[in-house]
Amino acid sequence: MKRVDLILQRFDQQYGTDTICYLDYEKPWQLLIAVMLSAQCTDARVNTVTPVLFKEYSSLEDLASANLTRVEEIIHSTGFFHTKAKNIILCAQILVEKYGSKLPDRMEDLIELPGVGRKTANVILGNIYQQPSIVVDTHVKRISKRLGLAKTNDPEKIEYELQDVLPKHHWTLYNMHVISFGRTICTARSPKCAICFLQDICEAKENAK
Repeated sequence: MKRVDLILQRFDQQYGTDTICYLDYEKPWQLLIAVMLSAQCTDARVNTVTPVLFKEYSSLEDLASANLTRVEEIIHSTGFFHTKAKNIILCAQILVEKYGSKLPDRMEDLIELPGVGRKTANVILGNIYQQPSIVVDTHVKRISKRLGLAKTNDPEKIEYELQDVLPKHHWTLYNMHVISFGRTICTARSPKCAICFLQDICEAKENAK
């Protein structure tokens, strides 16, 4: 069995094969806003902010006409609140006016929205439209490099590297597995290598010998 297949098999055994999302949402557009808020912020923090935001602005139309200062107040704790608030309102306006309050289902359309890059677009494509997608966040970047599945530091290049080595049907699931793995075992500082279920096939551990 190829090493990459063995890695994926162990991820499946450890974390299961059900797709999950760590950001809370009820409507597709709410996931988009939540991902925008998660930039340089933890999912846990975002999940404390979005219930307030979505209660006050329960539709894209409401958000499109929102008061900038009020949105800033609500999302202040997520950081970069001025830029995020401005982009959220502009994004809502475009979605209402250009897309009939629906989310685009193409990468090229999504990344034209204010504050939306490839990472955010891939979250939407994978979770809302079930299109195979690879979301390169800090966990995916760090762990893919440690496992030897990616070599570069550029998120977009890492996305393409992973597309080349991972089977397409496993792209979205890989994101979710790596986030769980990165939060509990393969942490940024002091990774728990002694209890890691991948230690015998980890390239970083091999190189450290």
